[in-house]
Amino acid sequence: MKDHITISELARLMNVSHHQIRYFEEKGILPPAYIDNNGYRMYGMEQVYRLSHILLLRKLGEPVPSIKNCMDNYKAEQYERLLERAVDNIDAEMRRLEETKRFIAKVISEHNSSRQQMDRFSVKQKQAVTLMEWLRFEVHEYAEGISAKRLAERGQEVGNLFEQDIHYLFDESNVLTLCVESAEPDAMTLPSGKYLTIQKPVQAEDELDAIIARFYTYATQHSLSLSGPLVLIERSYLSMFHKNELVYELQALIRQDTEAGH
Repeated sequence: MKDHITISELARLMNVSHHQIRYFEEKGILPPAYIDNNGYRMYGMEQVYRLSHILLLRKLGEPVPSIKNCMDNYKAEQYERLLERAVDNIDAEMRRLEETKRFIAKVISEHNSSRQQMDRFSVKQKQAVTLMEWLRFEVHEYAEGISAKRLAERGQEVGNLFEQDIHYLFDESNVLTLCVESAEPDAMTLPSGKYLTIQKPVQAEDELDAIIARFYTYATQHSLSLSGPLVLIERSYLSMFHKNELVYELQALIRQDTEAGH
């Protein structure tokens, strides 16, 4: 029996915890080779290979309750399918991580930009943006606020809503359209061009009326003719940098090729 090792030695050899080995024993998938007179659990090469098999199955995403069935009953083709599923799951996780990485880069970029330009009027050259209509309100309805219930009813239509730029489009008919960016070919488009913009953190929605009034006053004072809808962009993901405030960007296309001062 000198060739056997203790549970602590097995844990070090396989780079797992003592408790994890005991858990596998409790679930009936890794019994020790024997228990010696002092009550120590002892393990031989058979248990080493069995534990390596268990750890591989866990790495492939197999839940512990299913491992005993795998090890006792699976044939080669079933293991092949298990490996194929694991690859599919890994691919999906890699896509999720890439999306998360792009989102983090977007948050950092938007934060750096807003930190430099917050509460300052500027003229920006913007690329065309395609938008999908999500919700439509009469302006007086919006003034009463968007309820959590309405978001719950329609939120699943647009995926990760609060990781997106939510566009509020105000037109001359007193209709407010809420949109999110879309790649669909039949989506509406905000054209490329020079836009008058200002970014502002807002604590209460009733502050927006004053910002909009200030926006139009600035345009008038600087002889800027605005075209198309007034666009309010909500970037809720930037609220982590502004306690109890949401960051909005107000923008409108400049009809004439003129730039505002700062």
